[in-house]
Amino acid sequence: MTEYSLHEDPASGNCYKIRLVAAYLGIPLQRRRYDIQRGETRTPAFLTEVNAGGRIPVLQIDARFLPESNAAWAYLAHGSALIPIDRFDHADMLRWLFWERHSHESYIATLRFWRHYLGEAALSPAQTALMPAKQAACEAALALIRGYLTTRDWLAADRPTLADLVLYAYTHLAGESGFDLAARPAVARWLTRVAAMPGHIRFDD
Repeated sequence: MTEYSLHEDPASGNCYKIRLVAAYLGIPLQRRRYDIQRGETRTPAFLTEVNAGGRIPVLQIDARFLPESNAAWAYLAHGSALIPIDRFDHADMLRWLFWERHSHESYIATLRFWRHYLGEAALSPAQTALMPAKQAACEAALALIRGYLTTRDWLAADRPTLADLVLYAYTHLAGESGFDLAARPAVARWLTRVAAMPGHIRFDD
């Protein structure tokens, strides 16, 4: 039987994506935790044995190691109902996943780290100067999701797919990035639907 271990920092939304997909599919994961702020992914042992790139998450599959969250959740979901068979639905799911990586997670996750973990008073002048642009990008991302979900329950294929689980991870943490999700009811209702899916686990589980 294949054994899966997740090398992760529990504070990371990208690590949560993998745990969420695994939980939905009933795949047990052993968790090996690291604190990135203490440099625990930059030790010689980690760089030699886990990921020479010094980053988490890394999905360990028996004795093999698969870095990058996108690769890890795609591996786990292969052949499952989370990936549509229909050609258009499959491509539609992928466009949300590509968009999440470049126009969603990169902004929400950064603001969450700066505001929730560092605190704005600890930011460098360069980081402070970037805040308005990142704030605007987050607003635009949430507005796009809100508009789309006004007339739909799910992001692709009219049923839950990888797109919903992956976008849920950082969207439901947007409050820690400084955004009021209650003021976006279509988004809030979608988050509730995802959280009601079988096997769901919370971020802090």
